[in-house]
Amino acid sequence: MTRQFSDVMLGSIELFCLAAEAQSFTVAAQRAGLTPAAVSRAMARLEERLQARLFVRSTRQVRLTDGGAAYFAHCRQALAQLQEAERELSGNQVEPAGRLRISLPTSFGHHCVLPLLPAFRQRHPKVEIEVQLSNRNVDFTAEGLDLAIRARPQPDSGLVARKLVDAELVVAASPGYLRRHGRPKAPEDLLQHECLQFLLPSSGQPVPWVFHRDGAELELATRGGITCTDDILGPATLARAGAGIVQTYRYMVDDDLKQGRLIELLTRFGGRSRPFSIILPGARHMPLRLRVFVDFLVDRLGRAPAIARG
Repeated sequence: MTRQFSDVMLGSIELFCLAAEAQSFTVAAQRAGLTPAAVSRAMARLEERLQARLFVRSTRQVRLTDGGAAYFAHCRQALAQLQEAERELSGNQVEPAGRLRISLPTSFGHHCVLPLLPAFRQRHPKVEIEVQLSNRNVDFTAEGLDLAIRARPQPDSGLVARKLVDAELVVAASPGYLRRHGRPKAPEDLLQHECLQFLLPSSGQPVPWVFHRDGAELELATRGGITCTDDILGPATLARAGAGIVQTYRYMVDDDLKQGRLIELLTRFGGRSRPFSIILPGARHMPLRLRVFVDFLVDRLGRAPAIARG
């Protein structure tokens, strides 16, 4: 194998990551035990080698160019994998350690995953977790992510999906709405009701409502005067306020159903669910901290009654 990187080059990459994280050559120099001028010269040599500008420099700070940000994501990932490999090979990693960067859907994150993180950190205190709450498709490399959870497949074919849980759907409305408008007895009755809509970010179309009938699956396009985008918590909040009927995940309204703020409807036609999956980079070595986190999620969420029943 022909050598591609000298010791100086590898050192420049480490300095580049320090400067990119701090957005400062001075701070990077302090952390590396060098002078700011030495860091600046190393970055200039790196830019010359790459024939690309990595930083926009000003008197107060430096910031990454678009190309620099993409290069930083790759470099950070590569250095983390090298550190992980050294710890495992030398036997130094007796317990999981290091930083995890994860992306969670907003509602599933708030209701199902974030409440579990204190228990995970108590079990593995050397693992630090950085959480991104977002419903959009993510770029694992550019964003430096280790794991994402999503309800729908990601377009990147290089990713691996592992189903985590089937989240049960329920139809519900407030007692006040039902007093004013009556109670639907069958899915088709919903066509005469105000059905709160959530638009899919990918298509801008309302999410179809789904049911079971006589052993077959039924899909219904409902209608309503209020639609929500981006945050799936919106229709549930509107339903609590009496604005209409909602079909949503049980975990989002379980407490409302128990306290009587919402009434579950059409139970004879219920039981449908949608899967949430753990998304991982396909070709990447899985460090110990990530393996134990995946196992923790599978164990805890697989036993949560408000997420999946039956």
